Amino acid sequence: MAKRPLVVVESPTKVKTIAKYLDGKYVVKASMGHVRDLPKSQLGVDPKKNFKPKYVVTPTKKKVLDDLVKAAEKADTLYVATDPDREGEAIGWHLAQELPIQKKNIYRITFNEITERAVKAAFTKPGRIDLKKVDAQQARRVLDRLVGYSLSPLLWDKVQRGLSAGRVQSVAVRLIVDREREIQAFNPVEYWTLHARLKATLPPEFMATLREVAGEKAALTTGEATQALVDSLQGARFVVRSVTRGERKRNPAPPFITSTLQQDAGRKLGFSAKKTMTVAQQLYEGIELGGEGAVGLITYMRTDSVRIAAEAQQEARQWASERLGGEYLPETPPAYKSRGSAQEAHEAIRPSDVRRDPRSVAGFLTKDQLALYRLIWERFMASQLMPAVFDTVSADIEATPASNRPPAVQAGLAGPATAIFRAQGQTLKFKGFTAVYVESREEEDAADDEDAESAVPPLEEGEVLALLGLDPKQHFTQPPPRFTEASLIKALEELGIGRPSTYASILGTIINDRGYVHRERRTLFPSELGMAVTDKLMPFFGDIMDVGFTAQMEDHLDKVEEGELGWVETVKEFYEPFKRDLARAKKEMGSEKAGVPIGEACPEDGADLIERRGRFGKFIACSNYPDCKYKRNLPGSERAEDQPTDEICPTCARPMVIKHGRFGKFIACSGYPECKTTKPVTLGIPCPECEKGQIAERRSRKGRTFFSCSAYPDCKFVLWQRPVAEPCPKCAAPFLTERVARGRRVQRCWREGCDFSREAEITVA
Repeated sequence: MAKRPLVVVESPTKVKTIAKYLDGKYVVKASMGHVRDLPKSQLGVDPKKNFKPKYVVTPTKKKVLDDLVKAAEKADTLYVATDPDREGEAIGWHLAQELPIQKKNIYRITFNEITERAVKAAFTKPGRIDLKKVDAQQARRVLDRLVGYSLSPLLWDKVQRGLSAGRVQSVAVRLIVDREREIQAFNPVEYWTLHARLKATLPPEFMATLREVAGEKAALTTGEATQALVDSLQGARFVVRSVTRGERKRNPAPPFITSTLQQDAGRKLGFSAKKTMTVAQQLYEGIELGGEGAVGLITYMRTDSVRIAAEAQQEARQWASERLGGEYLPETPPAYKSRGSAQEAHEAIRPSDVRRDPRSVAGFLTKDQLALYRLIWERFMASQLMPAVFDTVSADIEATPASNRPPAVQAGLAGPATAIFRAQGQTLKFKGFTAVYVESREEEDAADDEDAESAVPPLEEGEVLALLGLDPKQHFTQPPPRFTEASLIKALEELGIGRPSTYASILGTIINDRGYVHRERRTLFPSELGMAVTDKLMPFFGDIMDVGFTAQMEDHLDKVEEGELGWVETVKEFYEPFKRDLARAKKEMGSEKAGVPIGEACPEDGADLIERRGRFGKFIACSNYPDCKYKRNLPGSERAEDQPTDEICPTCARPMVIKHGRFGKFIACSGYPECKTTKPVTLGIPCPECEKGQIAERRSRKGRTFFSCSAYPDCKFVLWQRPVAEPCPKCAAPFLTERVARGRRVQRCWREGCDFSREAEITVA
């Protein structure tokens, strides 16, 4: 009986999809990721022997490897069909070392999409394992091990047990810490804007914004100056001085790469980077589509290239021509330029077949899978279409005060001052790519939406306008916004830190694993511990904590993959100065474990009180611990006192109180721990889904605030935006939701299908 070749992929799902296309001619098995790695119990790298790594079979993969060995004994050829990146190449190389198949009979198969066409084409031109990619992955793994296993014991010794630090993650935490301190040091500056509500001969009424006063750019810094100008313009003559009409085009965004997919999924879908990649992996490896069986719906999702295969572009053009019309297609398929470090052998993330539109596959996908697939499908289709076209109009309006009005107060000028107001409007002339998809933006940029339509009536030069009112508005300059996952990924990409396969793991490590960063309503805040660790590392490890140095290391790893640098010399170049910095830190870095005296005597034994750091933060303790157990919270960190309520416990009839727990406020029996009756603190807004419970504020295990029904788990109603107990003026829904960003409070109707939205005033003390 002839031996069938062995094909190894990473996951069982991928096995199922690929096996279907190979018609039983091959045995397809899954390695479940890496089967070998550096040992967890020791460094596993020998700097004295050219950083030789010591690889061991991962304990949890021993059974998997045994199964692969048995399959290899029955085969004479091995095809490594792991993912087309460094990690996939390294998995294949490790398999080649462990499986009993001659090296000359080991081949590498790569494809960017798991479709019958792509898989069969890949088997017609097998290659070999790319050792340069293996070297690049090995260099990264060794570097990360040297840093992690050196810095972690240092932090255990100097700060507290259980801490760790990573090469790239430490820089990401520093970015968040630096931004937080920039915000803390920011001093807001008051300024004012002035808007005129005007009426022309033809409707509609419109708004114009003050631009100049007496030939100088308007600069209103106080309420008094603004009011003086308003007074001087009462009864002024408003005349159209000039009208400029034009056309503006907005080009579509390129198709997704890993970073932009994670950013848009975060903004539009509320997905974390990790969730985005998990769902994308499912779409890539294959989804059961009824009679078709398992089908890979998207191309490989770890990529930094915006290249699109010619056949995919032709399929997109055919779909657009049939569904939208030829006017939506450019003369030639658009070409997008990738970043300098992008691997052009890869493609952008796109649907493997555009004919499978989201509606046609909706019945086979979960809610999350469908949402992400729709995002990918729409972004790709939009990238192949014509720009959107807007008709624009800009009118400068001269306001001349009446001579008997008081003078305007601005820049020391005396006498009535002529003011120039500007009205700008635009209307969508041709939808272009926006017929399919509109790129999302950070909330802080949403206020300056250049595509928002605004109507300005037909105006003629010399036309006299009627003033309906002058609306002064107070503002304050805003600090730079805190990072979200989306904006941090964008910053890391722009700074050249990390690569497509690392963004999700970087964020997952610093937020979920180490507790150096916590997330509230998608916003990232550094924890007190994260700030302390950053402050400890900065004076001693300038290179590791430096953004430019970390980006340079990424470039060096790229050069290893390209064969321009050797992996050993790359690691050595980093390690020698790092070893010196580590030795200095061990000697000179101050220890927080001993505690810092606060100048007080212990009330129990008279010894010095010290500030120490524990598992849950800083606290005050006696220096004679463990002989003296005295301790107390730091001022301001005391546990909040219980607050009385008017409610009676339904279990034991004792008063109920508001307590503060790990996940926020809650109502509990005052007889705790004898009586454990609890209930959530509600906002007084009835749940619109079950109409029995009320909406309560809660906090997830990851620190994110959300709002759900008090009748949970019987009712699963949930909101991620704060509800406001005010009915919608448009559809009479029982409440609105609101979000605050960059000094703007935007309230919207929560009911799907209602487009009511307004900007609410923020009270400034």
